[in-house]
Amino acid sequence: MESFIELLTQMNPFNLVQVLFWGLAGAISFYFSIGNARVWTSISIGFFLIFLAQAYQLNPLAESYPILEAYHYIIGTVAIMTISHGFLEYYVFCRTFEISGNKIVVYLSTLAVLIASAVFLYINPTPSPNTIRNISMIENSIWVFLSVMNLELIRKIYSVIKDSDISKGFIAFGIVFVCIFIWKGSYLYLQIFQWDKDWQNIIALMTDEVSNIDEYMGRVQFSQEVSRYAGLLSGVSVGATFTYMYKLLK
Repeated sequence: MESFIELLTQMNPFNLVQVLFWGLAGAISFYFSIGNARVWTSISIGFFLIFLAQAYQLNPLAESYPILEAYHYIIGTVAIMTISHGFLEYYVFCRTFEISGNKIVVYLSTLAVLIASAVFLYINPTPSPNTIRNISMIENSIWVFLSVMNLELIRKIYSVIKDSDISKGFIAFGIVFVCIFIWKGSYLYLQIFQWDKDWQNIIALMTDEVSNIDEYMGRVQFSQEVSRYAGLLSGVSVGATFTYMYKLLK
């Protein structure tokens, strides 16, 4: 019991609050995927997967399991790709009122990708810290790029449905993706210049690598704070947005 309490005290309070709100969004989005139209399915599954990916970070021993650590980044990547596909489908639906496929196909396709990713990690060598960092950079890069694309899709969707009650919900989704863009983008900035915590841990084990982080500590600390608070705001905003959408669609 004491060891469990000790582990809880090691949790980052920012991550804890963020995951709680992502959990709220994940629960409501899962309800959407079951109880609402097919057009919401991909969006809902994606946000639920984000909750799963974020929840893994609450584990104080997360870095002790390299395969699981790498897998949680892959889940995050699948999540934003699924969400982006969902918003694209929603925009097409707004323009044509046509929906292709059905819910079971979306569920099975997402599950197949997650299983294939797990098999890929299992049959290959155990990911090194540098490999895990590379996977994280790929995830953040995709998040940044697709967040911009989703903002444009949301703008187009809003222009079509701006006279409906649900339009305000898409304004809220826009705020969510602005926060996500800043959150992921600021951390990607740190990774690109090798100022992130993971890279500092890697070079600490290497004698032939030199870091210039001390020369730019001001911008490093600023980017870290921006990433921390933008991550918190993304969780709070997405939880509030799905709660609002739930009331609109109830």
